[in-house]
Amino acid sequence: MRWLAMTFLAVLAGAAPAAHAQTAPGMKWSPYIDFEAKPGNKRDIGEANVFVPLAQTDRTLFFGDLRGRFDGNSNREGNFGLGVRHMLANGWNIGGYGYFDRRRTETGNFFNQTTLGAEALGPDWDLRANFYLPNGSRTRDLGTTGGGAPTAAISGNTVQITTPGLITREERALKGYDAEVGWRAPLFDAQDKRQLRLFLGGYHFSDAGIRVSGPRLRAEFVTAEVPGLWKGARLALGAELQHDHARGRQAFVSLRLRIPFGGGSGERAGALNAQERRMTEPVMRDVDIVTQSRVSGSTAPLVETASLTGAGQSFSLISSANTTGAALPGAVAAAGPNSLVVLSGTFNTSAITTLQTGQTLMGAGSVTVRAPSGATATLVTPGATITGAVAGNNPAVFMGDNSTLTGMTVSNLSTGGGTPNPFAVRATGVTGAVVSNNTLTGLENLVGGTAQGLLISSSSNITVSGNTMTGTGTGIAVGLNVVNSTGILVTGNTMSATGSSAGNSRAIVINNGSFAAGSTGNTILTGICSVAAAGTGSIGLTGGGTCP
Repeated sequence: MRWLAMTFLAVLAGAAPAAHAQTAPGMKWSPYIDFEAKPGNKRDIGEANVFVPLAQTDRTLFFGDLRGRFDGNSNREGNFGLGVRHMLANGWNIGGYGYFDRRRTETGNFFNQTTLGAEALGPDWDLRANFYLPNGSRTRDLGTTGGGAPTAAISGNTVQITTPGLITREERALKGYDAEVGWRAPLFDAQDKRQLRLFLGGYHFSDAGIRVSGPRLRAEFVTAEVPGLWKGARLALGAELQHDHARGRQAFVSLRLRIPFGGGSGERAGALNAQERRMTEPVMRDVDIVTQSRVSGSTAPLVETASLTGAGQSFSLISSANTTGAALPGAVAAAGPNSLVVLSGTFNTSAITTLQTGQTLMGAGSVTVRAPSGATATLVTPGATITGAVAGNNPAVFMGDNSTLTGMTVSNLSTGGGTPNPFAVRATGVTGAVVSNNTLTGLENLVGGTAQGLLISSSSNITVSGNTMTGTGTGIAVGLNVVNSTGILVTGNTMSATGSSAGNSRAIVINNGSFAAGSTGNTILTGICSVAAAGTGSIGLTGGGTCP
C-alpha cells in the first residue's frame, strides 16, 4: 500500500519537530510509536501506531494518530485519526476521536470508512464506544461461480439436460458499532506503573442481510516502566477472545512495545501520575473495516428435455417403467427412420422389434444430446435387455438397412411347436447394418430346432464387432451364422455354442459368406467353426487361427 507507506513516513518525519516542540517546560505529553505483534488462531496481525500530540494544555490534549496494519491473510489497513482528551478533576479522562480508514482485503478489494468514538477512562473503570460508517462504494464484485458443463440424465421416459445455475458474489463493507467496559484488577496500587485490566464488550456489524455480532473479552497487563529499556518505554501484554457466527471463534495474544520520541520525554513520562499517563493510552477500536461476502444474484438451473442428438438426429427414450414389452415394437417404429432410440430397463416380449432404415437402438453407451436451448451434454446410458419369446423361425430384433444395434442384451427362447429356429438378432436382405457391443443369445428347448445368436443372410456390408454371441439348444446351436452374404466385417467378438453334440455345437457357421479385411481378434469359447461353403476372406481368431 504505497499511499500508506508514504503517509506513515510523512508522519514520522513530522513527529520529530512535534516532539521537540513538546519538550518545552510545562508540556506533559510527547509523541511515541507503538509496535504490536498479535498472533491468533486464525490470523496473525502486525501493527505500527504513531501517536503525535498536536496541542496541549495542562489538562487537555489534542492528538493525531496514524496506524498501519497487516496480517498473514494479505489484508492491509491504514487509519488516520484526530482526537482530544481532557482530564476531569474527579480522576476521569474523557475523550473523542475520528478516523479515516482504508483497507485492502485479502481479495484485493479496497474499502474506505469513517470511525467515530468516545471514551471515559477512570481510575478503576473504562468505558468505550465506537461507530463505523463505510463511505464510498460499499461493495466489490467477487465474480460469478457455478455454471459449468450441462449434464444429462434419464428421468422416466425422457432425458433431462440440466444446465447449472450461476451464483454472483460480492464483498461488502458493513456499518456497525462496538463497546466495552473495563475494570482495573486491584492487584496493584492505583498509582502503580503496573496495572492489569479486564474488559467485557461486544460488537455488531450489518448490512444487506449480513450480520456479524458477538461478545468480546480482553485482558491487558501494562507496565510503564520496563527494566533494561529507555525511560518512557511502555510494554503491554494482552489476550483477546471474540466469537460470531460469520467468522467463528477468534483468539489472540498480543505484545505491544512503546518507543517515545523527543529528548527528555522519558524524564517527563516518569514524573506523570496515573491519570496523566492514561492521556496517551492507545485508542481502542476494531482492527478492521469489517467486510463479508454474500450472494448478490443467482440464476436457477435450467432443466430441459432433450429431443435431438448433438448431430441433430431425432432422439427418444423408451423405458420399461413406462412401456411394456408388448408395446416396445410399436414405440420403436413410432420413433421413425434415422432416429436414435435409447432403451432403459428390461422388456419381456413375444413380438419382433424391427429397426427402420438408419435407425439406432442403443442400450449401454454414451451419446451427445441437445436441448431446445442449444445446450448439449453427454448421456451415459446404463443398458437395456430384450427378453424375447417369439414363436416360429423369428428373431427378437430384426435389423434394417443402415441400422445399428448397440449396447443391448438380447435373448430369444423358442416357444412354438414343430422345429422352431429362434434367433436373438437377424439381418436378412439388408445392407450397411452395424451390430456392436451386444450380448446376443438364442435359446431352443425343442428337439430338432436351431438356436442362433446372430443370423446374417442375403446381406452386404454388415459390421459385427465387440459382441458376445451364444447359441444354446437341444438340437443345433450357433453363435454366428453367415449365409449368402458379402463384405461382412467381424472383429473382436466372442462366440460359443452348446448343442446336442459336438458337431451340433457350432460357434461359427459359414455358408457362402465373404468377409472384409480386418475381420480379426475374435474368440471361440465353445463349439466349432462349421463351413458349408466358403466364400472369400476369413474370420481371424485369437491365437492365430481362422475360420475357415
